[in-house]
Amino acid sequence: MDEVRAREVLAAAGLAGGEGGAELLALGENAVFRTGAHGALVVKVGRDAELLERARREVAVAGWLAEAGVPAVRAAEPGPRLVDGCPVTVWHRLPDAVRPPEPRDLAPLLRRVHALPAPPFALPARELLGGVERWLRLAGDAIDPADAAYLRARRDGFAAAAAALVPHLPPGPVHGDALPRNVHVGPDGPVLVDLETFSCDLREHDLVVLALSRDRYGLDPAAYDAFTEAYGWDVRDWDGCAVLRGARETASCAWVAQHAPANPAALAEFRRRVASLREGDPEVRWHPF
Repeated sequence: MDEVRAREVLAAAGLAGGEGGAELLALGENAVFRTGAHGALVVKVGRDAELLERARREVAVAGWLAEAGVPAVRAAEPGPRLVDGCPVTVWHRLPDAVRPPEPRDLAPLLRRVHALPAPPFALPARELLGGVERWLRLAGDAIDPADAAYLRARRDGFAAAAAALVPHLPPGPVHGDALPRNVHVGPDGPVLVDLETFSCDLREHDLVVLALSRDRYGLDPAAYDAFTEAYGWDVRDWDGCAVLRGARETASCAWVAQHAPANPAALAEFRRRVASLREGDPEVRWHPF
Protein backbone atom coordinates (compact mmCIF):
# COMPACT_ATOMS: atom_id res chain seq x y z
CA MET A 1 0.00 0.00 0.00
CA ASP A 2 1.26 3.48 -0.86
CA GLU A 3 0.34 6.76 0.82
CA VAL A 4 -2.08 7.81 -1.93
CA ARG A 5 -4.13 4.61 -1.59
CA ALA A 6 -4.07 4.84 2.22
CA ARG A 7 -5.37 8.40 2.13
CA GLU A 8 -8.19 7.35 -0.21
CA VAL A 9 -9.27 4.73 2.33
CA LEU A 10 -8.94 7.23 5.16
CA ALA A 11 -11.18 9.69 3.31
CA ALA A 12 -13.74 6.97 2.52
CA ALA A 13 -13.85 6.18 6.25
CA GLY A 14 -14.53 9.83 7.08
CA LEU A 15 -11.29 10.07 9.02
CA ALA A 16 -9.22 12.32 6.79
CA GLY A 17 -9.23 15.11 9.36
CA GLY A 18 -10.17 18.72 9.09
CA GLU A 19 -7.99 21.61 8.01
CA GLY A 20 -4.51 20.36 7.23
CA GLY A 21 -5.70 16.76 6.94
CA ALA A 22 -4.22 13.68 8.56
CA GLU A 23 -0.51 13.38 9.29
CA LEU A 24 1.23 10.24 8.05
CA LEU A 25 3.24 8.71 10.91
CA ALA A 26 4.38 5.41 9.38
CA LEU A 27 4.01 3.42 6.18
CA GLY A 28 4.63 -0.33 6.31
CA GLU A 29 2.26 -3.26 6.64
CA ASN A 30 -0.16 -0.56 7.81
CA ALA A 31 -0.38 3.12 7.01
CA VAL A 32 -0.62 5.00 10.31
CA PHE A 33 -2.07 8.51 10.53
CA ARG A 34 -2.65 11.07 13.26
CA THR A 35 -6.03 12.75 12.85
CA GLY A 36 -9.13 13.92 14.71
CA ALA A 37 -9.66 17.07 16.74
CA HIS A 38 -6.29 18.31 17.98
CA GLY A 39 -4.73 15.10 16.61
CA ALA A 40 -6.35 13.07 19.38
CA LEU A 41 -6.74 9.90 17.29
CA VAL A 42 -4.41 7.52 15.49
CA VAL A 43 -5.80 5.54 12.57
CA LYS A 44 -4.25 2.39 11.12
CA VAL A 45 -5.12 1.41 7.55
CA GLY A 46 -4.28 -2.20 6.71
CA ARG A 47 -2.94 -3.27 3.35
CA ASP A 48 -5.84 -5.56 2.36
CA ALA A 49 -8.81 -7.56 3.63
CA GLU A 50 -6.55 -10.50 4.56
CA LEU A 51 -5.55 -8.47 7.63
CA LEU A 52 -9.11 -7.91 8.89
CA GLU A 53 -9.06 -10.78 11.40
CA ARG A 54 -5.73 -9.60 12.74
CA ALA A 55 -7.17 -6.11 13.18
CA ARG A 56 -10.14 -7.56 15.12
CA ARG A 57 -7.77 -9.44 17.38
CA GLU A 58 -5.59 -6.37 17.99
CA VAL A 59 -8.59 -4.38 19.25
CA ALA A 60 -9.66 -7.31 21.45
CA VAL A 61 -6.15 -7.58 22.89
CA ALA A 62 -6.15 -3.87 23.73
CA GLY A 63 -9.35 -4.28 25.74
CA TRP A 64 -8.03 -7.37 27.51
CA LEU A 65 -4.78 -5.63 28.49
CA ALA A 66 -6.77 -2.67 29.79
CA GLU A 67 -8.78 -4.98 32.05
CA ALA A 68 -5.55 -6.63 33.25
CA GLY A 69 -3.98 -3.25 34.04
CA VAL A 70 -1.13 -3.64 31.57
CA PRO A 71 -0.03 -0.26 30.18
CA ALA A 72 -0.86 -0.42 26.47
CA VAL A 73 -2.43 1.62 23.68
CA ARG A 74 -6.24 1.77 23.88
CA ALA A 75 -8.70 1.42 20.99
CA ALA A 76 -11.14 4.28 20.36
CA GLU A 77 -13.68 2.06 18.57
CA PRO A 78 -14.93 -1.42 19.52
CA GLY A 79 -13.67 -3.08 16.36
CA PRO A 80 -12.20 -2.51 12.90
CA ARG A 81 -14.06 -1.17 9.91
CA LEU A 82 -13.63 -2.68 6.45
CA VAL A 83 -13.34 0.27 4.07
CA ASP A 84 -12.72 -0.25 0.36
CA GLY A 85 -11.31 -3.68 1.14
CA CYS A 86 -8.95 -2.44 3.85
CA PRO A 87 -9.26 -2.87 7.64
CA VAL A 88 -9.28 0.44 9.51
CA THR A 89 -8.79 0.70 13.27
CA VAL A 90 -9.01 3.84 15.40
CA TRP A 91 -6.92 4.42 18.54
CA HIS A 92 -6.53 7.00 21.26
CA ARG A 93 -3.37 8.95 20.69
CA LEU A 94 -0.84 8.61 23.50
CA PRO A 95 0.67 11.68 25.20
CA ASP A 96 3.89 12.92 23.67
CA ALA A 97 6.93 10.83 24.52
CA VAL A 98 9.25 12.15 27.19
CA ARG A 99 12.24 10.26 25.79
CA PRO A 100 13.05 7.51 23.29
CA PRO A 101 12.32 3.95 24.46
CA GLU A 102 15.17 1.67 25.52
CA PRO A 103 15.40 -2.11 25.85
CA ARG A 104 15.19 -1.81 29.64
CA ASP A 105 11.74 -0.18 29.23
CA LEU A 106 10.47 -3.21 27.35
CA ALA A 107 11.48 -5.86 29.89
CA PRO A 108 8.97 -5.01 32.70
CA LEU A 109 6.12 -4.86 30.17
CA LEU A 110 7.03 -8.29 28.84
CA ARG A 111 7.23 -9.68 32.35
CA ARG A 112 3.66 -8.46 32.98
CA VAL A 113 2.39 -9.91 29.71
CA HIS A 114 4.19 -13.19 30.34
CA ALA A 115 2.55 -13.47 33.77
CA LEU A 116 -0.96 -13.33 32.27
CA PRO A 117 -3.13 -16.39 31.66
CA ALA A 118 -4.73 -16.86 28.26
CA PRO A 119 -7.42 -14.26 27.44
CA PRO A 120 -11.11 -15.18 27.11
CA PHE A 121 -10.78 -15.19 23.31
CA ALA A 122 -8.57 -17.27 21.05
CA LEU A 123 -5.04 -16.16 20.29
CA PRO A 124 -3.25 -17.88 17.42
CA ALA A 125 0.14 -19.51 17.64
CA ARG A 126 2.99 -17.13 16.84
CA GLU A 127 3.12 -17.80 13.12
CA LEU A 128 6.43 -16.08 12.72
CA LEU A 129 6.87 -17.65 9.29
CA GLY A 130 3.23 -17.37 8.28
CA GLY A 131 3.70 -14.17 6.27
CA VAL A 132 6.66 -15.39 4.24
CA GLU A 133 4.62 -16.61 1.27
CA ARG A 134 2.55 -13.41 1.07
CA TRP A 135 5.61 -11.17 1.32
CA LEU A 136 7.43 -13.13 -1.39
CA ARG A 137 4.33 -12.99 -3.57
CA LEU A 138 4.20 -9.21 -3.16
CA ALA A 139 7.88 -9.01 -4.11
CA GLY A 140 7.11 -10.72 -7.41
CA ASP A 141 9.71 -10.43 -10.15
CA ALA A 142 11.67 -7.77 -8.26
CA ILE A 143 13.66 -10.47 -6.47
CA ASP A 144 15.66 -13.39 -7.82
CA PRO A 145 13.44 -16.51 -7.97
CA ALA A 146 16.35 -18.51 -6.55
CA ASP A 147 16.36 -16.29 -3.46
CA ALA A 148 12.60 -16.76 -3.04
CA ALA A 149 13.01 -20.54 -3.32
CA TYR A 150 15.85 -20.46 -0.79
CA LEU A 151 13.70 -18.59 1.73
CA ARG A 152 10.79 -20.97 1.24
CA ALA A 153 13.08 -23.91 1.95
CA ARG A 154 14.45 -22.18 5.07
CA ARG A 155 10.91 -21.44 6.19
CA ASP A 156 9.93 -25.09 5.94
CA GLY A 157 13.04 -26.28 7.77
CA PHE A 158 12.76 -23.84 10.65
CA ALA A 159 9.00 -24.39 10.98
CA ALA A 160 9.63 -28.09 11.58
CA ALA A 161 12.50 -27.41 13.99
CA ALA A 162 10.50 -24.85 15.98
CA ALA A 163 7.60 -27.29 16.39
CA ALA A 164 9.95 -29.69 18.17
CA LEU A 165 11.38 -27.18 20.69
CA VAL A 166 11.17 -27.76 24.43
CA PRO A 167 10.60 -24.34 26.08
CA HIS A 168 12.32 -23.05 29.20
CA LEU A 169 9.42 -20.72 30.11
CA PRO A 170 5.75 -21.72 30.44
CA PRO A 171 4.00 -21.01 27.10
CA GLY A 172 1.28 -18.37 27.03
CA PRO A 173 0.48 -14.89 25.68
CA VAL A 174 3.32 -13.08 23.92
CA HIS A 175 3.60 -9.68 22.25
CA GLY A 176 5.12 -11.21 19.15
CA ASP A 177 7.25 -8.25 18.00
CA ALA A 178 8.99 -7.27 21.20
CA LEU A 179 11.22 -4.38 20.20
CA PRO A 180 11.78 -1.01 21.89
CA ARG A 181 10.12 0.69 18.91
CA ASN A 182 6.87 -0.93 20.11
CA VAL A 183 7.13 0.87 23.45
CA HIS A 184 6.08 4.48 24.00
CA VAL A 185 7.56 6.22 27.03
CA GLY A 186 5.07 8.88 28.09
CA PRO A 187 4.77 10.96 31.25
CA ASP A 188 3.29 7.96 33.12
CA GLY A 189 5.96 5.51 32.00
CA PRO A 190 6.39 2.88 29.26
CA VAL A 191 3.34 1.69 27.31
CA LEU A 192 3.07 -1.20 24.82
CA VAL A 193 1.96 -0.34 21.29
CA ASP A 194 1.41 -2.33 18.05
CA LEU A 195 -0.52 -5.24 19.49
CA GLU A 196 -1.36 -6.94 16.18
CA THR A 197 1.12 -9.80 16.59
CA PHE A 198 -0.12 -10.90 20.05
CA SER A 199 -0.14 -14.69 20.15
CA CYS A 200 -0.18 -17.65 22.51
CA ASP A 201 3.06 -19.53 22.13
CA LEU A 202 6.58 -19.90 23.50
CA ARG A 203 7.45 -16.87 25.63
CA GLU A 204 10.97 -17.19 24.21
CA HIS A 205 9.67 -15.66 20.96
CA ASP A 206 9.55 -12.28 22.71
CA LEU A 207 13.10 -12.59 24.01
CA VAL A 208 14.86 -13.79 20.86
CA VAL A 209 13.94 -10.52 19.16
CA LEU A 210 16.44 -8.44 21.13
CA ALA A 211 19.08 -11.16 21.03
CA LEU A 212 18.91 -10.91 17.24
CA SER A 213 18.97 -7.11 17.45
CA ARG A 214 22.19 -7.35 19.42
CA ASP A 215 23.85 -9.59 16.85
CA ARG A 216 22.42 -8.30 13.55
CA TYR A 217 21.27 -4.72 14.00
CA GLY A 218 23.99 -3.25 16.19
CA LEU A 219 22.12 -3.02 19.50
CA ASP A 220 24.60 -1.95 22.19
CA PRO A 221 25.55 -5.06 24.22
CA ALA A 222 25.21 -3.00 27.40
CA ALA A 223 21.61 -2.14 26.47
CA TYR A 224 20.94 -5.82 25.84
CA ASP A 225 22.42 -6.71 29.22
CA ALA A 226 20.16 -4.11 30.87
CA PHE A 227 17.18 -5.78 29.20
CA THR A 228 18.08 -9.29 30.36
CA GLU A 229 18.80 -8.04 33.88
CA ALA A 230 15.40 -6.31 34.05
CA TYR A 231 13.62 -9.37 32.66
CA GLY A 232 15.56 -11.82 34.80
CA TRP A 233 16.80 -14.28 32.16
CA ASP A 234 18.89 -14.35 28.96
CA VAL A 235 17.28 -16.41 26.20
CA ARG A 236 20.71 -17.10 24.71
CA ASP A 237 21.21 -19.57 27.56
CA TRP A 238 18.42 -21.72 26.08
CA ASP A 239 19.19 -24.54 23.65
CA GLY A 240 16.38 -23.52 21.32
CA CYS A 241 17.53 -19.94 20.81
CA ALA A 242 19.28 -20.61 17.48
CA VAL A 243 16.12 -22.16 16.02
CA LEU A 244 13.86 -19.22 16.84
CA ARG A 245 16.57 -16.82 15.72
CA GLY A 246 16.84 -18.59 12.36
CA ALA A 247 13.10 -18.49 11.91
CA ARG A 248 12.98 -14.79 12.66
CA GLU A 249 15.86 -14.05 10.28
CA THR A 250 14.01 -15.88 7.52
CA ALA A 251 10.84 -13.91 8.16
CA SER A 252 12.75 -10.62 8.32
CA CYS A 253 14.27 -11.24 4.89
CA ALA A 254 10.89 -11.99 3.34
CA TRP A 255 9.32 -8.95 5.02
CA VAL A 256 11.84 -6.63 3.35
CA ALA A 257 11.23 -8.33 0.00
CA GLN A 258 7.65 -7.01 -0.22
CA HIS A 259 9.02 -3.47 -0.49
CA ALA A 260 11.53 -4.31 -3.23
CA PRO A 261 9.30 -3.56 -6.26
CA ALA A 262 9.03 0.14 -5.39
CA ASN A 263 12.13 0.77 -3.30
CA PRO A 264 15.71 0.15 -4.52
CA ALA A 265 17.04 0.45 -0.95
CA ALA A 266 14.75 -2.40 0.14
CA LEU A 267 15.97 -4.56 -2.73
CA ALA A 268 19.59 -3.90 -1.76
CA GLU A 269 18.88 -4.75 1.88
CA PHE A 270 17.04 -7.91 0.85
CA ARG A 271 20.03 -9.07 -1.17
CA ARG A 272 22.40 -8.29 1.70
CA ARG A 273 20.33 -10.32 4.14
CA VAL A 274 19.89 -13.33 1.86
CA ALA A 275 23.61 -13.38 1.02
CA SER A 276 24.54 -13.41 4.71
CA LEU A 277 22.19 -16.32 5.33
CA ARG A 278 23.51 -18.26 2.36
CA GLU A 279 27.07 -17.70 3.61
CA GLY A 280 26.16 -18.73 7.15
CA ASP A 281 27.61 -15.53 8.60
CA PRO A 282 25.67 -14.61 11.77
CA GLU A 283 27.42 -11.26 12.24
CA VAL A 284 26.82 -9.46 8.94
CA ARG A 285 25.18 -6.18 9.90
CA TRP A 286 21.58 -5.79 8.77
CA HIS A 287 20.00 -2.37 8.51
CA PRO A 288 16.57 -1.69 10.04
CA PHE A 289 13.93 -1.04 7.41
